Amino acid sequence: MSNRTTMTEFLLMGFSEVRELQILHFVVFLVIYLAALIGNLLIFMAIVFDHHLQAPMYFFLINLSVLDLGSISVTVPKSMANSLMNTKSISYAGCVAQVFFFVFLVGADFSLLTIMAYDRYVAICQPLHYERMMNIRACVKMAAGAWISGILYSVLHTGNTFALTFCGGNMVDQFFCEIPQLIKLACSDSYLSEVGVLAFSVCLVLGCFVFIILSYVRIIKSVLRIPSEQGRNKAFSTCLPHLTVVSLFVCTGIFAYLKPISSSPSALDLVVAVLYSVLPPIMNPIIYSMRNRDIKAALRRLTGYR
Repeated sequence: MSNRTTMTEFLLMGFSEVRELQILHFVVFLVIYLAALIGNLLIFMAIVFDHHLQAPMYFFLINLSVLDLGSISVTVPKSMANSLMNTKSISYAGCVAQVFFFVFLVGADFSLLTIMAYDRYVAICQPLHYERMMNIRACVKMAAGAWISGILYSVLHTGNTFALTFCGGNMVDQFFCEIPQLIKLACSDSYLSEVGVLAFSVCLVLGCFVFIILSYVRIIKSVLRIPSEQGRNKAFSTCLPHLTVVSLFVCTGIFAYLKPISSSPSALDLVVAVLYSVLPPIMNPIIYSMRNRDIKAALRRLTGYR
């Protein structure tokens, strides 16, 4: 019979037991976190304070920046604090909160990226109907739908995960409370329901991804029919940042959740977790500011750089 215990705390996996490397991890994560913070705040302020950026795409981009900032704030500061204080512990309530907010923010993030694909589809394939279909009321409803769907999705996942009985110890083989690693700690007779929810999640993500791909197939067909090269380049320039962000998000997420879960702590698991939880929030502002001329112009106006 398995040992069933009531959890009061979990232990998170550190990047190293060597004190000097723990300090190095703290410094590296601090630099990454500040870069994500500054990058997303700059995008947010550039759009809010620039009257030139009033299109629905930029309204959705504000929401994306907030979600990215939130998702990296859920995982990285706790890992930094643990490294600095040479500890591994996270309370049971803290772990629940971490899972809830991370799944909520990442779920809402992907919903928003799907909506942004629809926005680009309407803008390029149905330009005459764009103002009617993507008016401010419709955009607010879509954004609210993304946030609400993230909350509902997170309630389902979090509730199901922590309804499990844990009898495999309290050591989470990850630098934050990650659901697949928590499932490893569950008793063999209680984890199947969460595996079912994870399978449902994969189907949901693939459904959204197929919708995004089909939208871009239609977009590319429409763009190629534009007679002028300048018009084609302008259309592609508004789509490439979004397509790059979606590809980064989906590829890192799929690799993280579809790879086999190792029975013992793995450096690969840590690297993959960093890629899908830390890389998108820091890369998204860079991708949008580099590929979008209007954003670059707004950032120059905001910073006073000419």
